[in-house]
Amino acid sequence: MRILILTNFDLGLYKFRKELIEELLKRGNEVYISLPDGDLVKHFEKMGCVFINTPIDRRGINPQKDYGLLKLYKKIMMDVNPDFVLTYTIKPNIYGGIAARHVKKQYAVNITGLGSAFEKSGIIKMIVIKLYKHALKKAKVIFFENSSNRDDLVSYGCCAKDKTVVLHGAGVNTEIYTYQQYPYNDTIRFLFIGRVMKEKGIDELIESMKMLIKENIKCFLDVVGPFEEDYKEKLERYEREGWLKYHGYQENVMPFIAACDCFVLPSYHEGMANTNLECASSGRPIITSAIHGCMEAVVKESGLLCEPKNSESLYKAMKKMTELRREDREKMGKAGRDYMIDVFDKKKVIDDTISFL
Repeated sequence: MRILILTNFDLGLYKFRKELIEELLKRGNEVYISLPDGDLVKHFEKMGCVFINTPIDRRGINPQKDYGLLKLYKKIMMDVNPDFVLTYTIKPNIYGGIAARHVKKQYAVNITGLGSAFEKSGIIKMIVIKLYKHALKKAKVIFFENSSNRDDLVSYGCCAKDKTVVLHGAGVNTEIYTYQQYPYNDTIRFLFIGRVMKEKGIDELIESMKMLIKENIKCFLDVVGPFEEDYKEKLERYEREGWLKYHGYQENVMPFIAACDCFVLPSYHEGMANTNLECASSGRPIITSAIHGCMEAVVKESGLLCEPKNSESLYKAMKKMTELRREDREKMGKAGRDYMIDVFDKKKVIDDTISFL
């Protein structure tokens, strides 16, 4: 089978779908990938993929550019003549889905999250819903990473429930994110991995840390990931105060996971938070938001939940974690590791995905 994959970013495809593509190739399929050029494209070409350079304006709505992308996708599909089209991320999902409909190709859409457009009502949300209705109408299957996102789009009339499948996110490679020996730290080290931005709950995390420090609780926060410019001055100030260290974007996050006592992600919305899965697989207890896309990564024995957009709730969860004995935190981490192997192992997610194509 000839499979065409549409997405908007080489890093995301490499981090979360590399093993799926490897398995598709291993099973004798031809795989074409359509996305903007990037440093990781060469890795896919070495694997045996055919690369199609496809410029995409990833953010915002620009009717002229977006219509151009729709026309380009139609041309690519006519040229490649795939047996199946697989789409990821919002613009490839929408314009790739519409293009596949128009040229009568079988296709599946992967919705990894609804994003900020669905957080509040407004013209942008109305436009996106209308576009999704067009894009999903003839899809063979629509994959979701949590049931809440699925139920939302079904309620908006974007798709029929019987055409949807809820996967366990992209899964986690438990052979890469192996169990890391739990550390012996004098100071509790919390870890945040992700884009430093409001929607990831960074404001609440900082406020919670301030409350803990004010109570003279021995704790420290490591922050890993790119930041939005608004946070540059804040991060530098808290580094000077001595309770936070900003490490920037790191290709290899394992040393930071290994060094931490607890991973914290107080996000406002997620499809399925991969960092929760990766840290749990590595044997670390998790504190995360009680929302779909985050809470699925935690069972009672493996972590704590907090209310989103609520510094007090997050503070209480973090304080409780500091009050636990090291042995109890270690036990939570091991429970999380077992849960990832049983439920979220990437091999299972890949097999489930391919079975629907």
